[in-house]
Amino acid sequence: MENNRMLSTDVESWNEEEMEETLRPQTIQQYIGQEKVVNELNIYVQAAKHRNEALDHVLLYGPPGLGKTTLAGVIANEMGVQMHTTSGPAIEKPGDLMVLLNELSPGDVLFIDEIHRLPRIVEEVLYSAMEDYFVDIIIGQDATARPVHFSLPPFTLIGATTKAGSLSSPLRTRFGIVLRMDYYSDSDLTDIVVRSSNVLQTDIEEDGAKEIARRSRGTPRIANRLLKRVRDFSQVYADGVITQDVAKEGLTLLRVDKEGLDATDRRILTTMIDFYQGGPVGIGSIAATIGEDRETIEDMYEPYLLQIGFLQRTQRGRMVTRIAYEHLGYPFEK
Repeated sequence: MENNRMLSTDVESWNEEEMEETLRPQTIQQYIGQEKVVNELNIYVQAAKHRNEALDHVLLYGPPGLGKTTLAGVIANEMGVQMHTTSGPAIEKPGDLMVLLNELSPGDVLFIDEIHRLPRIVEEVLYSAMEDYFVDIIIGQDATARPVHFSLPPFTLIGATTKAGSLSSPLRTRFGIVLRMDYYSDSDLTDIVVRSSNVLQTDIEEDGAKEIARRSRGTPRIANRLLKRVRDFSQVYADGVITQDVAKEGLTLLRVDKEGLDATDRRILTTMIDFYQGGPVGIGSIAATIGEDRETIEDMYEPYLLQIGFLQRTQRGRMVTRIAYEHLGYPFEK
């Protein structure tokens, strides 16, 4: 596989934000993985463009790091409109939402990350904005209070969430397009690593890309993060070329094992085994024991451990499975 050697003057001057933006695909053709989601979305985009209408509102949900923000940007690019980005916690009151809505031009995309964390009072203002493209708000207080009607141009709201079940039913039903994003295959992640290495102008062999992909937990964000750290390792110890051996050594230095588990994953599992005999145990007890935030465990670590079969969820709590015992080198007692 032929890649250009990374030039320090080209890449090292980039800041992290510019680098992340460069690694993101810009069009549907560039987007790797999520084939079912992308194919379905392409139909809706082409149909909306054919009718010269704004795309229907889109809800993207799934574990973190799978490319929901990237896909929102791709949608805006394909529709030829601007994307305005914010997050649920950043919109504290209806006035904050009005500022965002007032900036929209016809057809524009308003992307709200962590949309499940919108305050209820803001969410209620969104209903009429999404459905009928207007907002009624009260200006003033007491005797000076008066209703004001704001008309809005047709726009597309794209909401992203890791907790679709936390959305209220009225908000969820106002999304015409609801798409679930799943973990990526090793093959797709290998393609992503190769593409990113080309963008970063880093030499990488196919086996090196596969090794990074295997340990990326099915997540492009993690794949790109590991690639950048292995790139650093290869520049110092291997003349800047990422082979399979270099990737293994670099990932071992990062304490990422062959199943993609990092130090926190292993601490969760070993704590459950050492302190709770492998479970069942509640997530709150696990969080308290390891000193980690409960939501962080539920959103960032537990989904992957469930996906690869290292954890089970039961009515009584979480349990460590036999294959997790074997992976960690613990004897399994039924």
